Amino acid sequence: MSRCRSEPQHRSRRGFGNEGERVSGRIRLVVSDLDGTLIRSDKTLSDNVVAAMRRLSAAGAALSLISARPPSGMLWVAERLGLNGIIGAFNGGTILRTDGSILQRFVVPPAAASHCLDVLGRLPVTIWLFRGGFWHASSLADPHTPREIASTNQEPALVDDMAGFADSIDKIVAVSDDFALLAQLEAQLQQTLGAEANVIRSQPYYLDITAAQANKGHGIAALAEAAGIPLTETAAIGDQRNDLPMFARAGLSIAMGQAPEAVRLAADHVSLSADEDGVAHAIDEILMPRLAAGVR
Repeated sequence: MSRCRSEPQHRSRRGFGNEGERVSGRIRLVVSDLDGTLIRSDKTLSDNVVAAMRRLSAAGAALSLISARPPSGMLWVAERLGLNGIIGAFNGGTILRTDGSILQRFVVPPAAASHCLDVLGRLPVTIWLFRGGFWHASSLADPHTPREIASTNQEPALVDDMAGFADSIDKIVAVSDDFALLAQLEAQLQQTLGAEANVIRSQPYYLDITAAQANKGHGIAALAEAAGIPLTETAAIGDQRNDLPMFARAGLSIAMGQAPEAVRLAADHVSLSADEDGVAHAIDEILMPRLAAGVR
């Protein structure tokens, strides 16, 4: 029996500019998150998922990626999948072609960045700062660093004082295994910064601060517009709370089996976990049957 949930789940689209639109039934664009979705927990991309994505492309669907990762951590995935189009880095804050050329880039306002760096500098967290293609870190000893090296496809540079780096920042990350601390910090910075920046955890141990426009709701809209495909004919696949804005805007949403309950409840379908190649399962059980039936 399939573990994909086929019955649609009711979810609110309020606040994401999609009120009044109806799902058309056609799916012409599929946008996938990376970590915890396409990418397994060990940071590998399985041959099974690659083959499934290529089958989906061959069947006529346009494919794209969106992730909290920087471009350096996404381009090799796009190449492995054989993508030739537009993808979204930094949760959609940077829209770029798969040849690496940047089409659109939003950065954290310098005043908001300075405030965040000041707050984080007084807390027991590791600070990562992504700026102009480079990764700067307040410590190289953080246990999450080796995994981030694998994710970003680059090495961090140690910076003792980040105060002079407040301009032109793509993303600030507070890293900690004290999940309660990050949850408290998330709420505090959301209240303090308001509409100046986007503050959300991309993983329980990563708190991301990006430009206000750098959220996956805006990102998936930009990717759909670049592809010339309406959001109602777009499917989104993800696993974390930062995927909820694109779930709310896409015509069809699919969550990974290991996703938090709130993410699974917000999705139209729930597939297997990422470590069980849940994207491949979703392609075979949900998306390919739609294309084969002619509803695309």
